[in-house]
Amino acid sequence: MDLELLMDELGRVGVTVLVKVDHKRMQTGANSWTMVMSGPGLGELHHIRTDARDLRLCLRYCLRELSKCPGGWEWLELYL
Repeated sequence: MDLELLMDELGRVGVTVLVKVDHKRMQTGANSWTMVMSGPGLGELHHIRTDARDLRLCLRYCLRELSKCPGGWEWLELYL
């Protein structure tokens, strides 16, 4: 997966993406990754947020939720 290309495409359609890895949660075995999506591309939905054990799971969850928003999200299938 070309993560840079995906983030660029999301930005172009009005989606802001924040990704965080938390070293303290990583040390305890908790879900150390967080992803938040927001912006006008989400329509009426204010944000999409998840915590998971790895980046791939965060991305999968957020992209699935984003694909449920109104608009032309068919291209996201390439990343799911």
